[in-house]
Amino acid sequence: MRSPVADLAGRRLYLCTADRPDLVPFLAACIRGGVDIVQLRDKDLDARRVLVRAASAAEVCAEFGVPFVLNDRPDLALACHADGVHVGQDDTPPEVARRILGPDAIVGFSTHAPAEWDGAAGSTADYLSAGPVTATPTKPGRPGTGLDYVSYAARSAEGRPWFVTGGVTPETVPTMAAAGARRFVVVRYLTESVDPEGAARTLRGAVDAAVNAAGDPASR
Repeated sequence: MRSPVADLAGRRLYLCTADRPDLVPFLAACIRGGVDIVQLRDKDLDARRVLVRAASAAEVCAEFGVPFVLNDRPDLALACHADGVHVGQDDTPPEVARRILGPDAIVGFSTHAPAEWDGAAGSTADYLSAGPVTATPTKPGRPGTGLDYVSYAARSAEGRPWFVTGGVTPETVPTMAAAGARRFVVVRYLTESVDPEGAARTLRGAVDAAVNAAGDPASR
C-alpha cells in the first residue's frame, strides 16, 4: 500500500494551474522539465467540466508517475480518480476529505498564519502549504506572509512534508530555502511562460541547487 507521506517526501516542485486549452501538453512539458506534483485549481469551472478536465490531467500525470491533486472538491477528486485533494481553510475539512477519499489518498491543507499552522497540527492532512510569501493574483486580497512564516513552518513541521507558496521563481527560491523551505509551489512562472518545459527545467535547477546548498531537505 502506498504511503502518501513517503511519496511526497522527496518531491520538490509542485505546479498549481487553472484549466487551459493546452492543458495536457502543458502539463507534460512542465513534468518533463522537473515538476513532480500537479494540482488543477480552477474556480470558474462547473462540476461537470472539472471532471472532464481533471480526468485528462490525471491521465497525463499517471503516464509520468506524478501525483495529481484536485483543488477543493474531494467528491470530484474521487470521481475522476485523482491521487488526492487540496483544501483551504474555508473548504471541506481535511478529516472529511479523508473520509471521502480513504486512507491512501493525498490530502493537502493550506495555511497562512502561525495559528492556522498550529491548528493543522492534529489534522489528517498529508502535507501543508505555507504562504503566500508575497501577495499574488491567485489569492486576491490575501496579503503576503513574508519569510518569517516560512521559518515558523520549518521549525514546526515535525516531519510532515510542506510546500511554500507565493512568488516562487529562480530568483526567490534561494532566500526561501535559506528560511527553511524545501518544497515549492509554482503558478505564474510556469503558467505564463512561452516555454514551460524550459522554464520548469530552470526553476527545478534553482530549487535543487538552493535546497542542496541549504542542507538536507529531510531535516525540515
